[in-house]
Amino acid sequence: MKPFLKEQYDQIVVPELKKNYGYTNMHQVPRIVKVVINHGFKADTEKAQIEEAVKEISNIACQKAVPTLSKKSISNFKLRENQPIGVKVTLRGNSMYEFLARLIAIALPGIRDFRGINSKLDGKGNYTLGITDHTIFPESHGDHSKKAIGMDITIVTTANSDDEGRELLSLMGMPFRKRTVTAATTATPAA
Repeated sequence: MKPFLKEQYDQIVVPELKKNYGYTNMHQVPRIVKVVINHGFKADTEKAQIEEAVKEISNIACQKAVPTLSKKSISNFKLRENQPIGVKVTLRGNSMYEFLARLIAIALPGIRDFRGINSKLDGKGNYTLGITDHTIFPESHGDHSKKAIGMDITIVTTANSDDEGRELLSLMGMPFRKRTVTAATTATPAA
């Protein structure tokens, strides 16, 4: 069965982007390639906290998360080579679309006083969102956690510019904050 967000991409987003940007070929239309969920922690983190982070990120992503290891030793940070310093998981295909649907429809609107997310992309059409508390996801076991686990969610697209990437994500349902126009920017210069 095709995920809801994938159907929305095929039926709504692709024709809209073709119309707005004049794409003649289906392969020119920007698409989401992958979603990377990353959580980093201090070098002196206890093994139990690392295992809890792996478990929580795995529950949220519905895919096994793996610890990331340091590449070299840095004595000032009390860091040894091959020591766990984070957790990451990369989602592609149907699991990526299902995660994005849960993020857009359930997790983000569940944030207290939510007014939308920042619409700034990285300059290449990709978007990174920082989440400070993992308990906004219904899959998390927040009542068992000792502390909140923050994470970075990076959405990688094939868009050539930020405008194309922003348009793609907003058509997919990403709740970007509306830009407000101030009086200083709309004033015409005096002659």
